[in-house]
Amino acid sequence: MEKRKLNHFKKLLLNKRSELNTQLGIIRENSFQETMKNSSGDNSSYSFHMADQGTDSQEREKAFLFASREGRLIYHIDQALERIEEGTYSICQECGNPITEERLEVVPHARLCIECKSHEEKQNE
Repeated sequence: MEKRKLNHFKKLLLNKRSELNTQLGIIRENSFQETMKNSSGDNSSYSFHMADQGTDSQEREKAFLFASREGRLIYHIDQALERIEEGTYSICQECGNPITEERLEVVPHARLCIECKSHEEKQNE
């Protein structure tokens, strides 16, 4: 792949990683920094209702899942950036054929061509 196109995809990946890091910061700030008492807005010393505690726990778990998903995506973006530096970006890691630019525009961190990705997904069903 020519250098101009590689720079385009590198910029896409860096922008996406920056967005994800911002989102992770927001998730951490809003969900993981507050105690149960602070998040409820209740400053009394009475115990919390079980339903409120369940809802708070569910919201924290959901935030954890979102953060985990975002973290995995950042990992894949970092791997793609490494492939750019190594000169193996846009080459399918399974079959060695080129990954189409159309696919990379949609999924710039793709490591497999569309045929190999389809085959992988069919095996995982």
